[in-house]
Amino acid sequence: MKMKYVIAGSGAVGGSIGAFLARAGKDVVFLARGAHLKALQEQGITMKQTAKGDFTLCPVKAMTMEAYEDTPDVIFVCVKGYSLKEAAELIRRVAVRETVVIPVLNIYGTGERLQRDFPELTITDGCIYVAAHISAPGEITHGGDIFRVVYGLRPGQQAGRIQMEKLDQVKIDLDESGIYGDYTQQVKRDAFKKFTYVSPMAAAGEYFHAQAGEFQREGEPRETFIGMVRELEGLAKAMKLGLQADIVEANLKILADLSPQAGTSMQRDIARGGASEIQGLVYHVEELAKEYGVDIPIYKKVIDELKARGLS
Repeated sequence: MKMKYVIAGSGAVGGSIGAFLARAGKDVVFLARGAHLKALQEQGITMKQTAKGDFTLCPVKAMTMEAYEDTPDVIFVCVKGYSLKEAAELIRRVAVRETVVIPVLNIYGTGERLQRDFPELTITDGCIYVAAHISAPGEITHGGDIFRVVYGLRPGQQAGRIQMEKLDQVKIDLDESGIYGDYTQQVKRDAFKKFTYVSPMAAAGEYFHAQAGEFQREGEPRETFIGMVRELEGLAKAMKLGLQADIVEANLKILADLSPQAGTSMQRDIARGGASEIQGLVYHVEELAKEYGVDIPIYKKVIDELKARGLS
């Protein structure tokens, strides 16, 4: 089955997905804006330090969300949490009942929230494992070999035959492209697993103004990261998500595979003085902990300090 893919938000995450898919001959449209879009349109997309090596694709199909007028089979939603409204407007305008929407934001539960606005569509939950950043307009650099897209239907969620065939085809296309497609039957659990890495890493990274290297060696940053993961493990237990595996060990392995210079997108956004995902990535943990009656003293200490710095 030949499918039309739209990448809503072709930054480090979406650009990486789109580049690998397009390199494998899949039909991909990159939606972006600003200098990054201009570079994509004029020079194509360049990927550096990936598991597939360095490569450039030119030309590629790239435009703004407003300019896209086709009917896609699959929309990968890869925007930051603060740009989700823009992605929702795209979905409302171009998606039909047979379109499959796969959000892979860092913020837990995005798919379920989007589904409420579009009850007629099949919107999965999902997440992504990749260390990447925009190193120049039209250029994305990876900071490790891990590249895995996790997606799936939530418990009780129903999808039609055509939509199910498309979900199956997504895995095939991802795998053929060099991305591990993890089509899971336990998406709420598996998406929260990712959250137990990305939330502590973003929070502790900003708290200590530290990159991966400082968390790879013994010291206060690493112990804080571990403590925050343990608190999320307790929260997952209260939420009855059943993480099963030793999540600290799994997250430390992810951390060990990163370049010492790797940081988080939230840190980069804050450093630029722009909007960030700190509310959904970090502060939301305090709301969940209150809802489920879980103590999170390490998170509380970090959150109080970040709020005292005026970060919102």
